[in-house]
Amino acid sequence: MYWINSVFDGDEYKAVRDAALPDTLVWRSELAYNEPLVEYYFRHPSYNYYPVVGVTWRQANDFCLWRTDRVNELEMVKRGLINKNTLKNIQGLGQENFNTKSYLLGEFQTTPGPAAKSKKNPLQNPNGTPRTQVTFEDGILFPNYRLPTEAEWEYAALGYINQNPNPSKKEGQRGEELITNKQVYSWSQNVNGLRDSRHGSWQGSFLANFKRGSGDNMGVAGGLNDRAVYTAPVTSFYPNGFGIYNMSGNVSEWVGDVYRALSPVDMDDVSPYRGNYFQTLDMTTGKPERDSLGRIKMRHVTDSESIARRNYQKGNVINYLDGDSLISGVTYGTTDVARNIKEGSSGYGITTLISDKSRVIKGGSWNDRPYWLGPGTRRFLEEDQAGSTIGFRCAMDRVGSPEGNGRKTGIDYPKRRQNSRKK
Repeated sequence: MYWINSVFDGDEYKAVRDAALPDTLVWRSELAYNEPLVEYYFRHPSYNYYPVVGVTWRQANDFCLWRTDRVNELEMVKRGLINKNTLKNIQGLGQENFNTKSYLLGEFQTTPGPAAKSKKNPLQNPNGTPRTQVTFEDGILFPNYRLPTEAEWEYAALGYINQNPNPSKKEGQRGEELITNKQVYSWSQNVNGLRDSRHGSWQGSFLANFKRGSGDNMGVAGGLNDRAVYTAPVTSFYPNGFGIYNMSGNVSEWVGDVYRALSPVDMDDVSPYRGNYFQTLDMTTGKPERDSLGRIKMRHVTDSESIARRNYQKGNVINYLDGDSLISGVTYGTTDVARNIKEGSSGYGITTLISDKSRVIKGGSWNDRPYWLGPGTRRFLEEDQAGSTIGFRCAMDRVGSPEGNGRKTGIDYPKRRQNSRKK
């Protein structure tokens, strides 16, 4: 918010500043006194390390885009490839802010830093001359931040890597990831879902922030059983096998997917995801252009452009194979009301409350019963709605090996030692 208020501080950008603000009114309830949270939760320093709530899916998605640009900009400043004053002189820049894609396409120019001007500049053109423009092939810029897919979120929540540690392995003591153990919650280390120290000091402690029963958010008089009335700081309770906190409880989280009841059955078995609306560069003027926010203009891929392809024939595949056939008898509302009326395809509110704007929510919250703490449970909410129990976390595209830095893809078997016989 500080960055947005500085860069987009003109009257013409009021809508940009307002669109980034969380909806603090999500805390209100007809039969509860939550006005202090309406006033203080978002702005008071006491809540600096609490999860953000009141953000829509769209706001969470925009934050990921913003974070990508700021991290890449800072990385180049640290390496001396961009002048450090660019981070200070941001007042009123508006459209002229650093955007990764516009920079890579040459539509945004930066002021070179000391390393870029130095004779020791590691960046070189094919002819050996130094250059100041960074390319993605240099390995300096980070991949994009984004919301995790539902499958990624669930895998990260279960943290199966700790289920069967293998002491004989030196590489992080990685054990087998056995989904057959039927783990119930994200903090589990064994099949019965319990965590316990050697001396039993954790036995009986609450391992997540959730609601035990009707109205039991705080505990009975005399103390808080989970020491949290509403949300708790983001590092509260015990992390899961991957070291990630609060994948069960505290707040539910937006993920990238568009919701369909049978998505886990219908989607691909590799990188499953529903929500693709394929895009390409908008070359209306013959070259890439930036919009008023400094981002490269994109357009949706048309069906005519995709008709000759084998792997996809449509640009918008949000509704692809979603079960809305004569057999299922269910139709889903689209985001285009006019198209709904014209095609007579709006089933929203008739056969289902699901539409193309429905996004998946994962994980339980401070106001949920234990059932919703299981990583496999799933709910949905329209992407332009927010709640006091819903937050988000970022993921980053991974390049290279799937497991971690320094590890190769596939399995490298040790060379076989040949028996030698002395003559």
